[in-house]
Amino acid sequence: MLYRREGMPEEDEIVLCTVTAVQHHSVFARLDEYGKTGMIHISEVSPGRIRNIRDYVVEGKKVICKVLKIDPVKGHIDLSLRRVNDAQRKKKLSEIKQEQKAEKIIEGIAKKFNKDYEKVYDDIAKKVFEKYVYIHECFNDIVKDEIDLADLEIDEKLAEELTQAVKERIKPEEVEIKGELKLVSYAPDGIDIIKEALSKIGKNIEVKYFGAGKYSIRIKADDYKKAEKIMEKNSKAVIDFMEEAKGEASFKRIET
Repeated sequence: MLYRREGMPEEDEIVLCTVTAVQHHSVFARLDEYGKTGMIHISEVSPGRIRNIRDYVVEGKKVICKVLKIDPVKGHIDLSLRRVNDAQRKKKLSEIKQEQKAEKIIEGIAKKFNKDYEKVYDDIAKKVFEKYVYIHECFNDIVKDEIDLADLEIDEKLAEELTQAVKERIKPEEVEIKGELKLVSYAPDGIDIIKEALSKIGKNIEVKYFGAGKYSIRIKADDYKKAEKIMEKNSKAVIDFMEEAKGEASFKRIET
């Protein structure tokens, strides 16, 4: 994969790494997107006692890590394997898979124009990265007709061919996230209060009751950021209403 990011990662960022060395109490891994090396202490490989670290990681293995701490002066990057949850891992793998697909599309266009693939990629990436973190994010917006490559000052003929290829190869993305609301009211009209609170949730969002005052929320959107914003907005609306009505409300994400 040609994708690279400048500078250092941010703390708490989820990154794709390749294990380069395994020692008795630590693991060294290259952050594929940054071209830098980080360290995973044995305590951050997996919860619980580890008898043999190689039961979990070996040289050459691709792993998804969380950035714990950065020392920009010394260039040290502390990573964690065990603090990455399933949802974060799935999201990162999806991003990488989509970026690889975007690169294959660019490679096909480069061959069609009989040009060097890496040069074509660099020319496109330079323009795209002024507005996007990933090329596939730009391509997803092309599919949704939310951007014209000509607006990024990409060569007109190249932009035309690339747009056509993107629309042929990429289908509109749909992601799904879930959450759980717990609502309690001790008021005489508590049932009505809870019903009114739930009415604050958007029409196209699936809500199901599964006992003990708990309600599941299922949200579908064309990307994770949009889904998260919708989830945050709707859960907040319900909680705010319940608190105003002197009830109790809490929310938690359900990892899928």
